[in-house]
Amino acid sequence: MHKKLLYAFKMIDTNQRNIATFIHLSTFSRFIFPLGNFIGPIVLWVANKDKSDFIDSHGKQALNFQLSILLYAILLGMLTIPFFVFNFFDGFNFLDIDAFNSIHISLTKPSPLLYITGGLGFVAVIGFILELVFIVKASLAAKEGQDYKYPLTINFLK
Repeated sequence: MHKKLLYAFKMIDTNQRNIATFIHLSTFSRFIFPLGNFIGPIVLWVANKDKSDFIDSHGKQALNFQLSILLYAILLGMLTIPFFVFNFFDGFNFLDIDAFNSIHISLTKPSPLLYITGGLGFVAVIGFILELVFIVKASLAAKEGQDYKYPLTINFLK
């Protein structure tokens, strides 16, 4: 039976909805202290997962999403950093410094690596914005007593 139907049979009280909502919102604690996006949800989920299947489901979803985002960020970084380094060393003749005369700046045609790095950086910014949107949507769904599945999430915790 689908979880949404299971929740319809069981009354989800306000306390359970609030805990599930705070599990999702606690991922924003990463802006306050390092690894807060993992520590906050883990603490809330572990302390409350036995209270209801609703809280357990939302806790797992929040943690799976954060782990998936971490994996995607590592992969994107592994792609972006080499292009950035190659572009940096390729464009090193960008400044012509002559200590006795003056500093000449000659802007040449940008390297294609710069476009690749910029494109991957743009993807990272869009991904960050979508992450924030999905967290807010999950929090609102939890507040309403609904199940929520984050898109593109790998289920590490089942």
